[in-house]
Amino acid sequence: MKRINEYKKLFEVESAIDLKVIKKTYRGLVKQWHPDKFQDEEKKEEAGEVSQKIIDAYHFLVSIAPETKEANLEKYATTITESKIVDFHHKSLLLEVTFTDGNSYEYFGVNRKLYLKFVNSKSLSNFGKRKIFNSFLYRKSQKA
Repeated sequence: MKRINEYKKLFEVESAIDLKVIKKTYRGLVKQWHPDKFQDEEKKEEAGEVSQKIIDAYHFLVSIAPETKEANLEKYATTITESKIVDFHHKSLLLEVTFTDGNSYEYFGVNRKLYLKFVNSKSLSNFGKRKIFNSFLYRKSQKA
């Protein structure tokens, strides 16, 4: 959640993510922070780091945008209903789940208590479908 808020702040997004606004803001930020605009080596290096952060933030925000999720909803539904869970990792409020079809998804805001219920459930897939997969903000983190 911290990363989402940080990236939204960078792109000055206060509510829902709009791809057109994100793209326009991205272009402006890239122009502003392009390393070739700076002569001073120190400033050039700082601009390179900021540029990389802008690029990462852009790709991240696009991946969690409602339009992106809607475009991939059919594939996501197929993955969570037909594929079994192969692996999962939990850190802070982030749960990453890898499925047998090779896709991995990150779920944001999954607390430790819910994670422990998930781990101790009789069926990870069933518990995930009921309590996690359609209840939390998610993004595809790795393609098959």
